Amino acid sequence: MLHADLILYNANVYTMNRKKPKTQAIAIKNNKIAAVGKNAQILKLKASRTRIIDLNGKTVLPGFVDCHIHFSSYAKTLEQTDLRHVTSIKQLQQKLKQAAAKKPPNAWLIARGFDQDKFKEKRVPTRIDLDKAVPDNPVLITRVCGHLSVANTMALKLANITKHKKLLEGRKIGKDPKTNKPTGILLEDAQSLVTDIAPRSDDEELLRLYGKACKKATEKGLTGIHWITDNPDDLRVIKKLCKQNKLTIRVYIILSTEHMNKFAKLRKTGDFENKKIKIGGIKIFADGSLGARTAALHEPYMDDKTAKGMLIYSEKQLERTFRKAHDNGFQLAIHAIGDKAVEIVLGVLEKLLQKKSKRDHRHRVEHASVLNGKLIQRMQKLGVIASVQPHFVVSDFWITDRLGKERAKWTYPFKSIIKSGVIACAGSDCPIEPIDPLLGIWAAVARKTFPQEKLSIDEAIHMYTINAAFASFEETTKGSITPGKLADLTILSQNPYKISPDNIRDISIEMTIVDGKIVYARKH
Repeated sequence: MLHADLILYNANVYTMNRKKPKTQAIAIKNNKIAAVGKNAQILKLKASRTRIIDLNGKTVLPGFVDCHIHFSSYAKTLEQTDLRHVTSIKQLQQKLKQAAAKKPPNAWLIARGFDQDKFKEKRVPTRIDLDKAVPDNPVLITRVCGHLSVANTMALKLANITKHKKLLEGRKIGKDPKTNKPTGILLEDAQSLVTDIAPRSDDEELLRLYGKACKKATEKGLTGIHWITDNPDDLRVIKKLCKQNKLTIRVYIILSTEHMNKFAKLRKTGDFENKKIKIGGIKIFADGSLGARTAALHEPYMDDKTAKGMLIYSEKQLERTFRKAHDNGFQLAIHAIGDKAVEIVLGVLEKLLQKKSKRDHRHRVEHASVLNGKLIQRMQKLGVIASVQPHFVVSDFWITDRLGKERAKWTYPFKSIIKSGVIACAGSDCPIEPIDPLLGIWAAVARKTFPQEKLSIDEAIHMYTINAAFASFEETTKGSITPGKLADLTILSQNPYKISPDNIRDISIEMTIVDGKIVYARKH
């Protein structure tokens, strides 16, 4: 007879398994779900060493998975200057000045999170603004979206910014129209001119930061993440973290296209992956962001008629990259926000799949923000996954001003996506948005703008559980509370199915279980 290691009973268990959608108790043996059922039935599986936890009516869900997170960047922001709540350039200058006072001259000052749409001045700061606050340190501040940064004069000089004529001519490096000198504003890949010369953390520092970030993730109920990184060195650090038993979450790695060859070699060796780490997809940017007005649109932005955004790569370049990833068996995770970018991406995918059909490719469009009915139908026909970020609905409070009402109503159209039959998974895009799946669920369910696109609680939870597992080819091993699947569980203080949608964001994480082990328990 089976004797469980851990039994959770007297709970509201929502399994995300259609055959048995709701139950009371769970038995865990080793790292897997051994049985689910009524309290009396499961309690029969206890032995002298079984740990038994009475959940007193709390809610148990399959472990939450964040399907789009820049975890390396998030870990570093934990100890960087946070500009998220700054509301004016003057306040920004004060905050930078305070941070610089703690640093020696010439030491780099890196900060993130500003949003000029929240500023009293309603403009992006320039190098002159940064110079006034911090003249003796190289400074780089990044907009909340990550698609725009501003460097001060010292940082620009260190990067020798004026020699990069193609980027200057391509409007990726801001220029003052009167003086023709750089403004310090850097768009998209031009940001790397400065980030590449800034000091990098060594492995020991990264291990400490990533371990700290893992702890924060479990406190928010996450049992897994799709870790997007453009640094192949992260792979080495992630593996070290796992060996030291500090990787408390499961990781599905999505690496940038520049490192595809290294990724392919690692996967062939087979010695990198284990029960916590899986090599996943290839990330490629098609366009920028709505916040920076670099998302590629068919028609100009309503609040800047000179801007239609920008495509990061030509159609031919996308074709070559998509084909190479597809031929090597990689899942594509394609960043496409504007309607023009999404249309081009789907067109390239159509050509690819006509020539090299693959039934279960599960290629993903990351964000898929500005859509229309035809684009959604094409996504469904192609079998493309929509990897969305529900909290953008809250953060992008300016969306109607930026796009106009007609396009705004097709921005973040979650209900239309799901009704069409497109599989949708969800993530935070942290550090752009908070690392908190309950906030994402709340944003999707309690939506006030264009409420026709809000989701039911069940639809929203599916995006963070069983759909998330599908998006990483893991639906047979995780994503639902089913015997034989991995024991990854998230336990909530309240039942999101029974409370007002507006109160979902106030639910607390009671416990997070990964691999059958309690990795977080709330202190009462």
